[in-house]
Amino acid sequence: MEFMRLYSGGKFRNTLLEVKNVFSKIQTLKYIRLAEVGKLSTPKLQGKYETGQLILHRVFGYRGVILFPWLARVYDRDLPNKKDETDEINVNSVGKEVKGRTHTFYQVLIDQRDCPFIRAQTEAVTFLGNNESSRSLYAIPGLDYVAHEDILPYSTTDKSALQHELFDKFLTFHPDHDPSFIGQETLRAWQEKNHPWLELSDVHKETTENIRVTVIPFYMGCRETQTTSVYWVNIISFI
Repeated sequence: MEFMRLYSGGKFRNTLLEVKNVFSKIQTLKYIRLAEVGKLSTPKLQGKYETGQLILHRVFGYRGVILFPWLARVYDRDLPNKKDETDEINVNSVGKEVKGRTHTFYQVLIDQRDCPFIRAQTEAVTFLGNNESSRSLYAIPGLDYVAHEDILPYSTTDKSALQHELFDKFLTFHPDHDPSFIGQETLRAWQEKNHPWLELSDVHKETTENIRVTVIPFYMGCRETQTTSVYWVNIISFI
């Protein structure tokens, strides 16, 4: 009787489709199983990770691989400054002076299989093309910037450890090397060519209403004409 009442207006067919989709999801869940992807390594407290190091993101849990490191100035408004310890300054003041601290971040390729399960928007790097006559914007999906403390390194003997369209173009498998993936010349050329809009320089962090926010501004490129110059800036924020 319920299906008969829903028939008017074509709702009967839609309802059956919805029920079918629910049962399909249940059937899919029945076949989910755990699979070994590699062996965790000890996180580095000192020094940097090398190109080709496979990682798990400590917060978002996705698999990835390190392409190269960046040194950035981190301005964290949640950390007390020496001036704050000696002077009574309102820590919530908009004009609070924040001292930058040098910190290591990594350019990381994200495993495309994990993107649907990331609890945030999958990152991408967007920039203007090299052709000055073009106004096109280019985006490289599956690229992220990961802080050193959010890296959980692991190793594997799987030659196809990661699924990303740039993985095989940038890295080759060498089982006797640690890490077992080595950067190719194409990676070095790509980094040099796209350095202006890949470079990470400043990172701003602050907790607002119990939400930890990280903001990273990027230079996207410039368009020049005879009368004016336009500079593009992109801001990526993680919550």
